[in-house]
Amino acid sequence: MNDVYILGIESSCDETSVSIVKNGCEEIATVVLSQIDTHANYGGVVPEIASRMHVENITIVVEECLSRAQMTMDEITAIAVTYGPGLIGSLLIGVVAASTLAYIFHKPLVPVHHIAGHIYANNLEKKMEFPLIALVVSGGHTDLIYMKDNYCFSKIGGTLDDAVGEAYDKVARVASIPYPGGPLVDKLSYEGVDAYPLPLPLDDDSYNFSFSGLKSAVINLVHNEEQRGNTVNKADLACSFQSRVVEILTKKTMRALKEYDVKNLIVAGGVAANSGIRNRLKELCQEQSVNLTVPSLKYCTDNAAMIATAGYFAYNLGRRAGYDLKALATTKLN
Repeated sequence: MNDVYILGIESSCDETSVSIVKNGCEEIATVVLSQIDTHANYGGVVPEIASRMHVENITIVVEECLSRAQMTMDEITAIAVTYGPGLIGSLLIGVVAASTLAYIFHKPLVPVHHIAGHIYANNLEKKMEFPLIALVVSGGHTDLIYMKDNYCFSKIGGTLDDAVGEAYDKVARVASIPYPGGPLVDKLSYEGVDAYPLPLPLDDDSYNFSFSGLKSAVINLVHNEEQRGNTVNKADLACSFQSRVVEILTKKTMRALKEYDVKNLIVAGGVAANSGIRNRLKELCQEQSVNLTVPSLKYCTDNAAMIATAGYFAYNLGRRAGYDLKALATTKLN
């Protein structure tokens, strides 16, 4: 059987990334050009600036990836691209670039859902075993997904409002923690203690999540302390906030594993880099004899290696897109 080389393109937010992955498990080369320094000046991602920078960078990143891999487009089997969800302007750049390359070089074009990419990043660590539960935690998503086989996504729970990554960023902003706030809140939490009485968000029998109430509790706490002339201990606040997040995420995830009788858990998305979540799930999975897979830090944040990997499995299933593939700001995982 011939080897399959997928060239993946990811541009859903503020990273311009291109990767080549062999047979859905071996990363040949990946280039990620981040815009984080630019957007840090504004305290968050500015969509118009992000899309313009993708336009400037996409050709350079494609050429650099091929150069690092020491390959030509003739050796590429197919092209996979993130078509959604994400920032529509950013997505369009990647979709147009991928469609153009597919047309010029007569390659199959494979559409990949951004969250499918995050999930399949785990296959770069070790072969995914089914059935499994995927905990997807990112800036835009907090989902529990049951998979009985490749590309069989069954959502059993999700966020009803703010995603966990969004909540981290908002709490960081309220506490005057610099952008990007999520990683800094995680780091700061180890320097404090769980001193503030924050609520445990949506502690019910469902598999849904809600972080708006927890975020509001932090905002009110900071406001009230300032009104009293007190200084909020940022480390203690970070510890208290992260403790609640970790508790509810792990509580519902472990319950889902038990109810669905699954012994394989994967974590996906940018917030999968959070050490508090990773460490607690590792402890619980060891206690319950559950096989846990968490991506390396470089595969947690947006990257094209995950898109190329997911694209390999989509390609084998015959998933194809026309050259008129549309970018979608919101779309269901399927």
